[in-house]
Amino acid sequence: MDKTAAYARLSELAGKGFDFAAALTGGRVRQALVPLGGGLTYSWAAKAVDGPVLEALQALSDEQELTGKYRALCEGEVMNTGEGRMVLHHLLRGQLGKPVIRKGKNLGEFYRGELDRLCAFAEGVRSRAIRGSTGKAFTTAVQIGIGGSDLGPRALYLALAQAGGTQPLTAKFISNVDPDDASQVIASCNLEETLFILVSKSGTTQETLANEIFVQDKLKKARLDPSKHFVAVTSETSPLAHNPAYLDSFYIDDFIGGRYSSTSAVGGLVLSLTVGPAAFRELLAGAHEADRAALEPKILANAALLDALIGVWERNFLGYPATAILPYSQALSRFPAHLQQLDMESNGKRVNREGRPVSYATGPVVFGEPGTNGQHSFYQLLHQGTDIVPLQFVGFAESRRGDDVEVEGSVSQTKLTANLAAQIVAFAKGRKDPNGNKEFPGGRPSSLIYGPRLTARALGALLAHFENKVMFQGFLWNLNSFDQEGVQLGKVLTKQVLAAASAGDGSGDAALDAYSSLLVRS
Repeated sequence: MDKTAAYARLSELAGKGFDFAAALTGGRVRQALVPLGGGLTYSWAAKAVDGPVLEALQALSDEQELTGKYRALCEGEVMNTGEGRMVLHHLLRGQLGKPVIRKGKNLGEFYRGELDRLCAFAEGVRSRAIRGSTGKAFTTAVQIGIGGSDLGPRALYLALAQAGGTQPLTAKFISNVDPDDASQVIASCNLEETLFILVSKSGTTQETLANEIFVQDKLKKARLDPSKHFVAVTSETSPLAHNPAYLDSFYIDDFIGGRYSSTSAVGGLVLSLTVGPAAFRELLAGAHEADRAALEPKILANAALLDALIGVWERNFLGYPATAILPYSQALSRFPAHLQQLDMESNGKRVNREGRPVSYATGPVVFGEPGTNGQHSFYQLLHQGTDIVPLQFVGFAESRRGDDVEVEGSVSQTKLTANLAAQIVAFAKGRKDPNGNKEFPGGRPSSLIYGPRLTARALGALLAHFENKVMFQGFLWNLNSFDQEGVQLGKVLTKQVLAAASAGDGSGDAALDAYSSLLVRS
């Protein structure tokens, strides 16, 4: 990126400053809007960008051929260079270019077939045609998985389950290998009425398989047949595939990365069981809308691309090391946790696609909480701390459930959205005060994604927007955003510790052995 002409131009512009108080006018707020799909709109009015910066960002996008790389990814070019794999999570939502064929297999048709199968299975469970080992209908679905098999599906379930009304099944999640996690979840379930969804693409994930055995032990002690209470989501080549130990198995492949798998069977089965297949298909439709919109080469008409470019402007030229995700919707309470993995596992890299160190900053630290909770937690630092942290707000005119009450002249949802509007302006413009403790320096940039209501279609578009933003930033930084070697070393050393504990001798690393002696019991 730093070898481009646009990079040099942006470096010149970075020293010129930006006057939020003068720039953030009503006209700018009404004009700085880009539709992103699913009925949502992206607002960049409170970002520190003007005409020259936007022109340079457009030049950077053109010079780096960002939408061309995206189209190549969608059509099956190998973009996961570390593992030599295609990257096809967009194809789960709909075709964006020519069909992707591998070894004579149309992968789009394969994904659609698995979608139809999981929806049919979910309908069977929801209609009570498929029951547990004692003949009782399932009332709870428990997903067993970690990382991308947990964070995205959990965030999406919590968002859609907020709709209210009756659901044939509720969802719970077991992720941590800490036995307290599984024990607490199981204690809250009627095992006769519980369907467990085991999610591991490789079929070898240590934490997930440990939790499977934990759950199976509980089922056997309750005199239940585990094979009537388990389904698997895995790859066709894993040890879990085509296994009679499960009621059924649903498949993804190596071209669907874990943190990008929420629109596959990884998220689709638990969502179809709980909120229904129709809602899951709506989510896919919203994601596809956002995916299509991301093909537009003009940055002021492409929300994901513009968001990505402004993020790079803030990270590489303004020097901001972090960004906060702040949804003013309790339904999105776990969405920031999913985006932490999506962004930091994808672009937390120090080498480029050829394995050589990069000479510029890459992915930021990502954190967040729903508003207004965050206002009473870490907003103090965001407003008056020494670091400037760019903010990404998400808000809706109507609440998800529609259940509200008037207090002091306005309903709670109005109070929530009023807080959101106030925070954007307070962060940007600040306030002068002779008392330094009461002075707000301002100059804190933010974006806003908003819509009338958080529907399944809107949620799908929101998910795809951030996936595509992360993708475009990876292209800009010349990273492989689709592997995660950074999680592997800890796994290797864990196996050394466990092997040493079983053998009763040391691992060969004195520090590792010393820490093990403090914590590990064989």
